[in-house]
Amino acid sequence: MTADPLDRAKLLLDEGRLDEALAITTPLALASGASHRALAMHSTGLKGAGRHEEALGFDRQATERFPGSGAAWHNLAATLGDLGRSAEAVRAMARGMSLGLDGALSWGVLARVKAAAGDLDGAEVAYQEALRRAPGRIETAREYAEVVWMRRGDVEEAQQILDRAAHAGGPPAPLLLAKAKFYDAAGQGERGDLLLRMAVERLPDDVAILMGGAQAALERGDLDEAERLARRAESIVPDLPALLNHIAIIQIAKGQADLALATARRGIAIAPNDQSLWGWAATAARAVGDPLYGELCDYSRVVGAYDIETPPGWPDLAAFLNDLAASLDRIHIYSQHPSAQSLRHGSQTTFRLTGSDDPVIQAFFRAIESPIRRHIASLGEGVGPLFGRSAGDYRISGAWSVRLRPGGFHKDHFHPEGWLSSAFYVQTPEAALDSPEREGWIRFGHPPYQSAPPLPADHYERPRPGRLVLFPSYMWHGTVPFTTDEKRMTIAFDVVPA
Repeated sequence: MTADPLDRAKLLLDEGRLDEALAITTPLALASGASHRALAMHSTGLKGAGRHEEALGFDRQATERFPGSGAAWHNLAATLGDLGRSAEAVRAMARGMSLGLDGALSWGVLARVKAAAGDLDGAEVAYQEALRRAPGRIETAREYAEVVWMRRGDVEEAQQILDRAAHAGGPPAPLLLAKAKFYDAAGQGERGDLLLRMAVERLPDDVAILMGGAQAALERGDLDEAERLARRAESIVPDLPALLNHIAIIQIAKGQADLALATARRGIAIAPNDQSLWGWAATAARAVGDPLYGELCDYSRVVGAYDIETPPGWPDLAAFLNDLAASLDRIHIYSQHPSAQSLRHGSQTTFRLTGSDDPVIQAFFRAIESPIRRHIASLGEGVGPLFGRSAGDYRISGAWSVRLRPGGFHKDHFHPEGWLSSAFYVQTPEAALDSPEREGWIRFGHPPYQSAPPLPADHYERPRPGRLVLFPSYMWHGTVPFTTDEKRMTIAFDVVPA
């Protein structure tokens, strides 16, 4: 075993043992005269634990103590980008590159923060430079293809970027799965399905491909093939929570909800805070009449709707919401929805809004503090990952805005990284909301795949401008499509215990 404690910490970070790694790096990073490596490794551990604000302090310290280190400026830029502070991140990355940074990873960070700052031309140039240096790097190719798709809606151009990475030696499985996502986003689901069928034949022992093929088979209604592929993957990795989740979904579709509930419980025993497993456990419990569903999905208790107060500086809520809509419109720079997200026929912002320096957006986050705290305080005790996790405080782990066009909607989904999730309504399609079909309403409880018996939504909330809806992250939610020629703009975020 290595005698260097930072070598030991690096091994622990690589294994995902963050608490053990941080126990080593904390005193080293806090020590007077901490080394560059100690500061960087401690920041990495903090970011892995979702503590980006804390990590930022150590990255800043590194640039102050080692201002001639391009790596220190690279790390600072990456953390600023994670926090949504894109303009500052661009400046930090420029400083690092002036000190000689020229590697693929640095060009990739520059591309990411330029895109977040709205410089899409500059981002594309930086992505091209990154891929010139590492042409088979799938993460960079996938990000670049995503920018191209959301910016121009050109699925063929996005596909060519992924193909070039494949020809340069990029790993085939993630490239194939990414291509299938782009086809689906472009409304070419059959093309994606065919690609995944071919991928399963080519890579019969790749667990990710088997899971993607199983999902494609489920979506086309071939449940026996879906189960065959999932069981093949299970023979390779029998205790993978994501795979157990897939198997439970297929069992629900086949009318085997009792087996699905047992499968989901098996996964929860391995990963007790996995939001997806809890969501499917609730679905299976509903199908068989198990009381777990009522405990997890007591809508009157766990779903809250709050109308925010007018922030200081505005005469009324309508004036504030008008300014908020204008601020959000300026950062909705894409024409298409992301390829791997739930929304369709609209756009989504791609950096964390909590990092915005726009005073209107900052006022929004101050305005929602009280409703969030009231909702957390109201939860009390109960069963499942919602209850018992509160440490008396919270932090927002992600925040974005969605702008839907007529016909737009959110597919039913959950938020796997959250604890509480949300929908805040900035603009709503008023004529649509009054329709008998509840167009534009948020609905809960409707799973995104077929189930036997069918399980329609069993709770709805009517949006209104200035209303914040909070709910458990494991809970299925989606938007009823609306057809009127009106605007619908929201802010969404996830809350986790702090």
